[in-house]
Amino acid sequence: MLEVPVYNMEGEQIETLSVSEDAFGKRVNVALLKQAVVGYHANKRQGTVATKSRGMVQGSTKKLFRQKGTGNARRGSVRANGLKGGGVAFAKKNRDFRKKMPQKMRIAAWKTAILAKIIGNDLSVVDGLACEAPKTSQMAKLLTNLKINRSCLLALHQSDQNVYLSSRNLQDLTVRVAADLNAFDIATRQKMIITREAMDMLTGQEG
Repeated sequence: MLEVPVYNMEGEQIETLSVSEDAFGKRVNVALLKQAVVGYHANKRQGTVATKSRGMVQGSTKKLFRQKGTGNARRGSVRANGLKGGGVAFAKKNRDFRKKMPQKMRIAAWKTAILAKIIGNDLSVVDGLACEAPKTSQMAKLLTNLKINRSCLLALHQSDQNVYLSSRNLQDLTVRVAADLNAFDIATRQKMIITREAMDMLTGQEG
């Protein structure tokens, strides 16, 4: 069993939550986590770049002058890539960089990412997280109380407009609903905060 500290909004530890490794895949699967992160990076690429090869540009295909005896460098047609207005050598074409990943692997990837955060003492559970009104100072104070001054992911049990509006001006804080978590968001943030309700949902203890 793993021990995860539970804090209140003032940053005081009020209890310790016991979490089974079985809920997050028993061990950290580094290879799977890397595959997921590389896949998310690849899926962001547009792949819409395109340049014209010598077969695509307009111009005669006639050889400019004979091969030998003129004193000039050897030339083909005006479409050659060595001439101004000619085509591009090894022209780029539209391509799809997406990497498909089965749903079970995606789920296992974010679970192992959370397990890595727990083992590295980079995950904190907050009980009673709430914002009565959209105020950035409330979320900034929470981060200060938890002694977090690095990039952080905040996972909520359900969408909360006040929490979202209070966090959007904090550059290093990203807010996600627990049901929408993915390995990329978890692995690329150095710290993670999760509400007690969201943690119970992820560990299957919600009832």
